Formats: sequence, structure tokens, C-alpha cells
Amino acid sequence: MAITKEYILKSIEEKNVRFLRLQFVDTQGMVKNVGIPVSQAEKALTSGISFDGSSIEGFVRIEESDMVLIPDANTYQILPWEIGGGKVARLVCDVHLPDGKPFEGDPRYVLKKAIKEAESFGFTMNTGPEIEFFLFESKDGGATNKPHDFGGYFDFPPIDLAEGIRQEIVVALENMGFNIEASHHEVAKGQHEIDFKYADALTTADNVITFKFVTKTIARMNNLHASFMPKPIFGINGSGMHTNMSLFKDDKNAFYDENGEYEVSETLRYFIGGLKEHVKSFTAVTNPLVNSYKRLVPGYEAPVYVAWSGANRSSLIRIPAARGMSTRIELRSPDPSCNPYLSFAVILMAGLSGIKNKTDPGEPIKHNIFNMGEEERKKNGIDSLPGNLSDALDALETDSIIKDALGEHVYNYFMRLGRAEWDVYRTQVHQWELDRYLNII
Repeated sequence: MAITKEYILKSIEEKNVRFLRLQFVDTQGMVKNVGIPVSQAEKALTSGISFDGSSIEGFVRIEESDMVLIPDANTYQILPWEIGGGKVARLVCDVHLPDGKPFEGDPRYVLKKAIKEAESFGFTMNTGPEIEFFLFESKDGGATNKPHDFGGYFDFPPIDLAEGIRQEIVVALENMGFNIEASHHEVAKGQHEIDFKYADALTTADNVITFKFVTKTIARMNNLHASFMPKPIFGINGSGMHTNMSLFKDDKNAFYDENGEYEVSETLRYFIGGLKEHVKSFTAVTNPLVNSYKRLVPGYEAPVYVAWSGANRSSLIRIPAARGMSTRIELRSPDPSCNPYLSFAVILMAGLSGIKNKTDPGEPIKHNIFNMGEEERKKNGIDSLPGNLSDALDALETDSIIKDALGEHVYNYFMRLGRAEWDVYRTQVHQWELDRYLNII
């Protein structure tokens, strides 16, 4: 049921809400917000709230600074903690220009465009990410990369010291309307995963942003630091954001065909074909940091080989065993540092291009790719993801489908930011170099 302005105003009064946070994200996916007293709620819900867009990364120049936040009433939620002695609610906003037009640099708008394109095919896209993160000890108010515990995959207290903190996060998210499916310790020391139920792509992108700031807030309340950095510690598993996705048409799962091979439809096969064709190009979006490529290396269960399969977890794209309404694709390369709005948009547009062009994904790979040598991978037509951010940006630069999905404004900023980050990284002298060379050369 859609939430109305009247419902929100009534809830504010009945629940004694004192402030509203109007949230949005910049191009990098960083949460931004402006707080307003509830006396301004009706104005915000009716005509929006103006702000200076020139101070936000990837938005506009100073001579074009006036922008407007338009709250999405369906995202109204009361935060599960009090601030300054009163309750606070949040609303996720769309960014508009003063003339009322959507701002093309708003990541939420980029995803809405992709969703509209899917609707022209008759499809609705659902996504369900599996978000991994680390809990680290804090020191002097800052983060360390010292794990909070020494647990491993599915470990139980007292080895898993963070069970109580995960439960706090789960309860907070449930109070905000999340349907939590599972929470557990992950493979690496201090690493965790909490899974919530899938939803349409826009709702899920909003939920990813909410999940991250709730997790960070509760970690801080426990004097810890929650990190979504893809590879914070050398030699152990990094954190991924495996993304499950499906297309629905007329309330039926378009990926399921009980008479098809493996009980999957041609639509699913073509969608995978599109993902395989464009994945090297959209990796810069789903894995946007220099550090992302420290995770995307062979070993540590990281998916680096462009192939698809059924249950085979060594492939980049797999089809989990569930069928019927639960038939879905799992893309295993994205990491939690990505902007979910942009990531879901490029993934969707890549898949739709495969459907439109009936792109053949080839045969599934049934053997463990990690055990294959280079020649065997070549024989099976298995390519690899880009090995660093620079190569990923080069691939993005040549792909018109993914560039169009981002739009000119976001694409240009994204490339400029990525090139600058790579250049700073490339020219730094790192501790590894000093340790390796200083005493011998």
C-alpha cells in the first residue's frame, strides 16, 4: 500500500517524531542528508526542500547550484534510535532541478530510467543482495583493521563475539520494515553477513543504503567500526555483495520454464548472455575502488572468471537450485563499496540488451574453474574480469550500452573520479615497496 502525505503527518504526531532526515546519495553512493524540524514536514512533502547541489560530489557547478529534494513518501521510516531526546524519521529523496525536472546526475534517477526501460519490455526486476562486512575494533575514535573476533564461517558464540551485535542490527532493521532472512559469521575473522528479502530494484537499492548506515551506527554504539571495504586485510577473504536478480512479467517469473533445459527460460539465458557480454565494462561500476581489485583475484572464493553455471560457485554467474517463482540469477562480482542505484541500473541494462539481441551465453561450466589452468580456461572460452581499476575504466569507456545506462552526466563524472583515484594510487610509494626494496637496492 502506498504511503500518503496524510499518513506521514499523522504518524509524526502520533509517534512524537521531532525531526526528519531527507536522504539522498551522491555519485559515489555516499549518504547525504539534511535534517528539518517536523514543522517543515508538510512543505517538504508538498514542494520539496531546496539545497546547494554544487557542494555534492558529481552534481553541478557553483553557478548551477540550486536543487530540490523531493521526498519519496514510500520510504518513510522512523529510525530505531533517538537523537537529542527525540524520535527521528527518514525519507529517501529524488533530486530535481528548480524547474521540476529530475536531475540526470541523481543515481536514483539513473536506476529509475533503467526500470522504465525494463517496463517497456513488460518486465519488473527484483534484486536481493547478500552484503558482507567486517566489524573492526576502534581506537581513539578512528577505525583499525583489527578484527573484533576470531570466528569463522557459521561459527557459534563464544568464538563468534558479534552475535549480539548482529542481533541488534537485525532488530533495528526489522523495526524499519526489513524482512531479514538470515545473519551469520562469514569466513574471515571479524567478517559477517546479513541477508534481507528481495524486492523491486529501486526498493532494494534504498534498502542497501539504509542497511549500511544502520550497521555502521549500531557498530559505533558498541565502540566498533563496521567496514564495507572490499579487501581490508591481505591474505583473507574480502567482502562481496553477491546480487540475486529475477525478472517478472504479469506476476510470473520470466526466468522459469518448467519445460526448458535446467527448467530455465530463454529469457534467463539471454539475460546471462547480456551480462557476460558487458560485465567487463560494468565492473568499474559494481567494483568502483582501487581496493575492489584486491578482492577480485583468484582464490579466497572471489569470482573472477566470466562464465555461468548452476550450482558451481567458481563461476561469475550462477543459477541457484530453487525453481518456480524463486528462479533467479546470482551475479557474484559486485562488492559493497558500490553505489547500488548505479550498479542495479547497469546490470539491468546489460541483461536487457542480451534479451533484445538474443545473446547466446554459451554452455554452462560444470567444473571447478579455480582448478583449471590457463589453457583449459581458454579452451572453454572463459575470460577474466579486469585486473585493476584502470583496466575496468578502459572497458567502460568502449561500451555504449553501459555508458548510456549511466547517462552522460554520471558517466563523465564517474570516469573523471575513477581516473583521478587510479592516478593517485599509481604514483604513491606504498609500504610494500619500502619493505621489499629499501634495504636491498
